[in-house]
Amino acid sequence: MTDTINTSLNLLLVDEQDSVIGTAEKLPAHETGALHRAFSVLIFNNQGDYLLQQRATEKYHSGGLWSNSCCGHPHQPDNTATQAQQRLYEEMGFRTELNPLFSFRYHAELPNGLTEHEIDHVFTGYYQGQIPFNPAEVSAVRWVSPDALAEEIAESPDAFTVWFKILFDRIQGQRFNK
Repeated sequence: MTDTINTSLNLLLVDEQDSVIGTAEKLPAHETGALHRAFSVLIFNNQGDYLLQQRATEKYHSGGLWSNSCCGHPHQPDNTATQAQQRLYEEMGFRTELNPLFSFRYHAELPNGLTEHEIDHVFTGYYQGQIPFNPAEVSAVRWVSPDALAEEIAESPDAFTVWFKILFDRIQGQRFNK
């Protein structure tokens, strides 16, 4: 199932401590701004470059924007890392070990009237090789150095997803060389 096709998947609604308090369908949760759990995956190559994806334009929000390697919503409360690995494979077509980095909470109004209100669990991993991405999820991919990425975000912030700009700001200056 892909994000572009099924917007009715149940999300995990959470409280401020990230404890699950219920579920809601994906689109209504984003329409009402309900706090829910999410994950973001950052993939680096051996040189420490970021693997970015340009979200498919058909996505129900943030289509066409550049973002982290993969993101999504866990549907089971106890294995967010496993679900992040599965989503990485569904979107980008490869598997790699993921390690938790940190979690953060954010609230942002999107241009199309939807709201992102998430506790986002960030994972990192390393990969070298071809990226046979899923074109229903991803329009393009590219590797970019941390310094070049910082310049791009400063010059064209509207070209990037809101959550990626927040998490990049939190880790800017850290190097993720293998």
